Amino acid sequence: METPLTAAEPMLWSGWGDPAKAAELPAPVRDLLAGLLGVRAPATPPATFGEVRLPPVVLPPPVLAALAAIVGDEHVRADDDARIRHTRGKSTPDLLLMRAGDASDAPDAVVLPGSHDEVAAVLRLCAEHRVAVVPFGGGTSVVGGLVAVRRGFAGVVALDLARLNRLVSVDPVSMIAELEPGLRAPQAEQLLAAHGLTLGHFPQSYEYATLGGFAAARSSGQASAGYGRFDDMVAGMTVATPRGTLEIGRAPRSAAGPDLRQVFLGSEGAFGVITALRLRVRRAPAVRAYEGWRFESFTAGTAAMRRLAQQEGPPPTVLRLSDETETLVGLAKPTDLGASGRDSGCLLVAGFEGSQGDVAHRRERAAAVLVEAGGVHLGPEPGEKWAQGRFSAPYLRDSLLAAGATVETLETACFWSNLPRLYDAVRLALLGALGSPLVMCHISHVYATGASLYFTVVTAQTGDPLGQWAAAKRAANEAIVQAGGTISHHHGVGRDHREAYAAEIGDLGAEILRGIKERLDPAGILNPGVLIP
Repeated sequence: METPLTAAEPMLWSGWGDPAKAAELPAPVRDLLAGLLGVRAPATPPATFGEVRLPPVVLPPPVLAALAAIVGDEHVRADDDARIRHTRGKSTPDLLLMRAGDASDAPDAVVLPGSHDEVAAVLRLCAEHRVAVVPFGGGTSVVGGLVAVRRGFAGVVALDLARLNRLVSVDPVSMIAELEPGLRAPQAEQLLAAHGLTLGHFPQSYEYATLGGFAAARSSGQASAGYGRFDDMVAGMTVATPRGTLEIGRAPRSAAGPDLRQVFLGSEGAFGVITALRLRVRRAPAVRAYEGWRFESFTAGTAAMRRLAQQEGPPPTVLRLSDETETLVGLAKPTDLGASGRDSGCLLVAGFEGSQGDVAHRRERAAAVLVEAGGVHLGPEPGEKWAQGRFSAPYLRDSLLAAGATVETLETACFWSNLPRLYDAVRLALLGALGSPLVMCHISHVYATGASLYFTVVTAQTGDPLGQWAAAKRAANEAIVQAGGTISHHHGVGRDHREAYAAEIGDLGAEILRGIKERLDPAGILNPGVLIP
């Protein structure tokens, strides 16, 4: 077994990632926000760590002692620091509450198991004593996926999988690697790079999210056009449930009944805890090349993307298109917020990874399609700037919140023929709910049959920013359902999408999920209130 050389640093408790990276917005940008949206600095400063209000620990001392007997005294923490850092996820409502000093959803304790057997033992104990368990990876959920219902339970523990952080084995013949779920994505890439391998999974949450979280939320990375979604990479898994252990996946494909991997992929910890993943890996690319293209309109750029996605042969590794507003504002390159100029129209970023010959061949094929579709080649600079800032947007959100703006993202997907209708429906819903917000969008993941839409919304905070965003989110969710989109392409369901998810799958679908839940988790302790309608 191999463990990472680099330790995983904790995330900022009231924001995203490294606190040093959330810089104050430049004065011209603040002036632009004030003039365009009426954004004003908050009347009160955010709470300091010492001002955070925590509920008392209600977990019975005998249960705490029994948990310590399983994982060791030092791996059961009920101190303020551990509880605050495991409170909620990183949605805008989550951060607004933390900035207000509200940690009312904090777990009673944080438990850090070191093996599959310890995870299984913790689940059995918690089921016996009716203690709710929230599996915790990187803490990056933006859909309310880390807040358990307390009613009817003796307490809540966060089951932090950070100690399950090993590369167990590599099968270079089959190109399969077994890794543990607590590895953060950069740690996994570091371990695989020593073998000349990569997963190729680089979502915006890459720096802090874990492999287990990727599987539990059906994550999709920015290079999904080339490498596929994370659920495409999962060849097998080990899962601990209150009823016992499941070993799933023994061949690349099987006709032996329904694929049980699909029960746990996207299950968000409601059915079991993933303790090992057997993942398809690729050889690390020798060449990475990114470039920019300009299209006159979002409609023209979308048509070009569809042609690339449906052509014979592999598409670009990365393919994303910003609409006119996102291109104008410069959010396609977060480090250049507010810059425009030659970026008028719509910016398409294409990235290519692989051997030198393969990259050259795919760039040439893609260029022929894009030129024929009306694209203007902008050279490598826009693509390289996007690649340099590809993980910066969450930090920009922190800066905007500090300036007095409400900013949040939401995403969906549908078939190509329905994409214009869905795009218009969500934009109109957000404009109707928020008055005059800035609504931006990009296509971030493409398939032969359809694509995703990823919206970013910025507006001035009202006196009730939580209520303000709740109304906008409700309107957007309804628009997505009515316009025929899926309620989530890669963020997951959590609590925020649960009602819309119920509408998407129907009464019988919800009944099936509840049946699986009752069979695997009879006491209902696993992430109660999340996912299951």
